[in-house]
Amino acid sequence: MKTFKTILYWFLVVIAAIQFIPIDRTNKPVKKSENFVDVVNAPPKIRAFLKNACYDCHSNETIYPDYAFIAPISWSIKHHINEGREHLNFSEWATFNSDLKESMLTNSIEELDGKSMPMTAYIPYHPKANLSNAQRKVLTSYFEKLLKSKKY
Repeated sequence: MKTFKTILYWFLVVIAAIQFIPIDRTNKPVKKSENFVDVVNAPPKIRAFLKNACYDCHSNETIYPDYAFIAPISWSIKHHINEGREHLNFSEWATFNSDLKESMLTNSIEELDGKSMPMTAYIPYHPKANLSNAQRKVLTSYFEKLLKSKKY
């Protein structure tokens, strides 16, 4: 029993100590001239779907929930956000070349069709991100329309 208490004590000390390791939650400023929804003049419905389901991880407009301030959960969340922005950052859309934009739109369609985005673990804590099949179809149709028109 003494060993268990010692382990528990040190575990709690470590958990308390890691709360002091800072995580940068600063969002870069968003320029309307670069932001996807502004550049392509997305309709309100598309804007809403993207803001609710995609923008927390794929833009510089991340809204961090309360649990994102608790280590080590905060580390995992920040890692996912950094990774998401690396693959697609809607806030910096106008800075990408045409080939990259085309690739990102194509990948977005595949992710939506395969239901791999938004991530399954994200949805329970963000119910607005839980896109219905109809909403997914609206987004994929919009992305396909952009690809076909080459106005991205």
